[in-house]
Amino acid sequence: MAAALPHLSTDQVAAFVELARQGQIRSTAGTLGITEQGVRNRLLTLEAQLGVELYRKSRGPRRSTLLTDQGRRFLPHALAFLERAHELCRAFELETGRHEVRVAASQYLTRYVLIDVLKAFRTEAPDINVRISTMNEREVEETLLRDPEVAFGLAAPYEPSPDLTYHELFAMNWSLISQAGQPPVRKRQVRLEDLVDRPLILYERGSTGRQHVLDAFNERGLVPRVALETTSTETIVSMVEAGLGVSIVPLLPSGAVTRGRKVEVRSLEAAIRPIHSGVLVRKNEKPSRLTAHLLNFTRSKFTQTES
Repeated sequence: MAAALPHLSTDQVAAFVELARQGQIRSTAGTLGITEQGVRNRLLTLEAQLGVELYRKSRGPRRSTLLTDQGRRFLPHALAFLERAHELCRAFELETGRHEVRVAASQYLTRYVLIDVLKAFRTEAPDINVRISTMNEREVEETLLRDPEVAFGLAAPYEPSPDLTYHELFAMNWSLISQAGQPPVRKRQVRLEDLVDRPLILYERGSTGRQHVLDAFNERGLVPRVALETTSTETIVSMVEAGLGVSIVPLLPSGAVTRGRKVEVRSLEAAIRPIHSGVLVRKNEKPSRLTAHLLNFTRSKFTQTES
């Protein structure tokens, strides 16, 4: 006779995975939408079923890691357990309760593209809740690879992981922005050589945009004077407005990024590789019905724009 299996629930395992991700009970409870005691109850029940301690409960000095050795060993199995549960639901097209799709997206695409898409999607599918996590491009890829609950990513990957498939949505060209009334050079079209001695504001390390700009300088044997680094285009525009430097940024044809801002936009003589932005999904993974609905809707919006 086969040994009895422990009674594990997806709620218990999801609480453990979220605790490993968040690092504390309070934020785990907020993410799951339950009380802190509710999180503890699920975790204690899970530990009782497994017969091990998964996380440290002492209130002493803050530790570098919350999980015990047994917890760290259990984490990849917990992620696989949840993924199999999702696959079971997808296989029979079962509803998973909250009708939620989790997406990881870069800040640029969230602010200037995804918000408009989601506004239209809400009208078409009001029962589907889309949960967005914003991060840089590298983090989008890492999140997709480690967290099976994230359905897909929206980013401008520099070199996509071989474990991910990339589907392009659109491409953006680059422009120079400077403080209004104080253009860095008196030319309609600016060369990179004209900017070497100017304080340059770049995207943070790990972003595709930063790498494209630096590659263009390096190909000409130039070393720019990097004055500031930041995460979002919104912050870059504010810094340029304040006179802290100039920047080279990818701009949408709509002008949404700089409209109404006290900056001047100039074209660049140098060819900087366009930012190709699109969808990242895990290879050989069939999306759920809800995820496929959101993906198809998003792609259709950009197909309409191109036509």
